[in-house]
Amino acid sequence: MLMVLILLMMMMKMMIMMMMMVVMMMMMMMMMMMMMMMMMMMMMMIMMMMMMVVMMMMMMMMMMMMMMMMMMINMKTIISWI
Repeated sequence: MLMVLILLMMMMKMMIMMMMMVVMMMMMMMMMMMMMMMMMMMMMMIMMMMMMVVMMMMMMMMMMMMMMMMMMINMKTIISWI
C-alpha cells in the first residue's frame, strides 16, 4: 500500500512538473508571438511614415509643376497681349 502511495505521489509530481513545463512553454510562445507582433507593428509604422513622406514629396513636386505650368501660360498670355 505504501509503495502504491509513493508511486502515486511520484506520478502526481511528474504530472505537475509536466503541466508546469507546458504552461511555461505556452507562456514563452505567447511572449514570442507578442514580440513578433510588436516588431511587425513597428515595421508597418515605419513603412507608413516612409510612404507618407514620399506622398508629401510627390505632392510638392506636383504643386511645383502646376505652378510652373501656370507661370508658362501666364507668360504666353502676357506676350500675346503685348
